[in-house]
Amino acid sequence: MIRLDAVSKRFGDLLAVNALTLNIREGEIFGLLGPNGAGKSTIISMISGQQQLTSGTLQVGGFQPDSKASKRLIGVAPQAIAVYEDLSAIDNLEFFGSLYSMRRAELKQRCTEMLEFVGLTDRARERVEKYSGGMKRRLNLAITLIHDPQVLLLDEPTVGVDPQSRNSLFDNILALKKRGKTILYTTHHMEEAERLCDRVGILDQGSLLALDTVENLIDEHGGASHLSATTATGVVDRDTHQPVVDLQEILSKHTGIRDLKLQRPELEKVFLNLTGRQLRD
Repeated sequence: MIRLDAVSKRFGDLLAVNALTLNIREGEIFGLLGPNGAGKSTIISMISGQQQLTSGTLQVGGFQPDSKASKRLIGVAPQAIAVYEDLSAIDNLEFFGSLYSMRRAELKQRCTEMLEFVGLTDRARERVEKYSGGMKRRLNLAITLIHDPQVLLLDEPTVGVDPQSRNSLFDNILALKKRGKTILYTTHHMEEAERLCDRVGILDQGSLLALDTVENLIDEHGGASHLSATTATGVVDRDTHQPVVDLQEILSKHTGIRDLKLQRPELEKVFLNLTGRQLRD
């Protein structure tokens, strides 16, 4: 559904995206992870047609990113919330829907459906400036969906929201996947990618370092698991790449096993192993 072939983007002397080749499949949630300044938002801007490529080719659904056909396919939820706070939720939806030349009856129906989808029906006519951060994020998603796009570009959609709104957004995103939407999802929260994404790409300095399922990334880049066994005489700790083999060895050498714990590496460890631990400002 989204195809990038050797795509690069320069801002003067800064190479923001470096010969990136990436294919995002129809109907998948694809997570794009990377430190600050890695190029994630620039990639979203190029896919949505807001930034021109310096070199390479990019298509969305077989169309060029700046074409009318491509723009009709895409819905973008930017990192910075894009709503008019002096308007109500329903007014925001009607305004953004009108940009797609939707018929009045169709737009009215879509507004009703989207308000219900994000749980804002009872606050539809309240000015957005009175909304919490989580409510604004949910409205932002509703605006993204107003023209029923097939491709969703969600740039850190849970920034600054409470746990309840965050989980509500997760439920919305998974429901959209069930409807066959293709979703590109950027986040700094590794647990979000683990929970939501079919595949994950890890980006740094504009280059793709790794791409696979979360499980495969952990197997390849996560390092050793940690095995801990509490015995009658103390605790046996060891790092292991073969937990079953090491567990059998511990059981053969120690009696009175009281507790066993196996801690596998998580996606965060993969991320740090690939991008380093240096602070990024």
